[in-house]
Amino acid sequence: MNILAVDSAANVASAAILSGGQLLCESIVNYKKTHSETLMPMIDGLFKSCQMQPSDIDLFAAAYGPGSFTGLRIGVTTVKGLAHAVQKPVVGVSTLLGLAYNLPCCAYVVAPIMDARRNQVYNGVYCWDGTVAKELRAPRAVSIEDCVADLRQMKKKVLFLGDGVPVHRAYIQEQLGALCAFAPANCSLHRAASVAVAAQGLFEQGKAVNYRELVPLYLRKPQAERELEEKKHVSNRE
Repeated sequence: MNILAVDSAANVASAAILSGGQLLCESIVNYKKTHSETLMPMIDGLFKSCQMQPSDIDLFAAAYGPGSFTGLRIGVTTVKGLAHAVQKPVVGVSTLLGLAYNLPCCAYVVAPIMDARRNQVYNGVYCWDGTVAKELRAPRAVSIEDCVADLRQMKKKVLFLGDGVPVHRAYIQEQLGALCAFAPANCSLHRAASVAVAAQGLFEQGKAVNYRELVPLYLRKPQAERELEEKKHVSNRE
């Protein structure tokens, strides 16, 4: 099976092709260019490097959320367009599950955290069963305090990764002490190769869908919409 996966949910843009469970090629850009400028040229480059074309792909996958609203739309729309063109199925992979697959077969509980601002994080919690990451907590938007309190109750060592770590590391260490550990910074990069591996597992579980059914997982309303609601709330109180 040939899988093309993309991840543009955060600052990193990434695309990869997996064939028969083996990574053929992957491209990662962690720079200032917007994903709309980067993603399609990146995918074209992968096809050229692998001497493939879209019709050779059996499954398309995207990190479909949570994450940047704009980034998610770009990634999901790109994958849907490619899948539509060649009439192939798609799989949406949680951005957090993709991060967990950066740490395969980890002995600790794995807790990706993405900075959601306003002292909140996007978080999922996973443990490894052989080569499969099992979900202990579904993706959620939660305050860092509630996230850490929940993880403390597990009474297990937790390995954190993601762009929320630099923001909240001191607090996590203060609250969890010896029950926490932190992955190296390179493991926090969003990698399409990890999304592809996760997608293969989801496909085998029968979770592939028609391209029309793939929609971003936002978890929260856009910031502009939240700010407008807050202004209306203040205005109503006055």
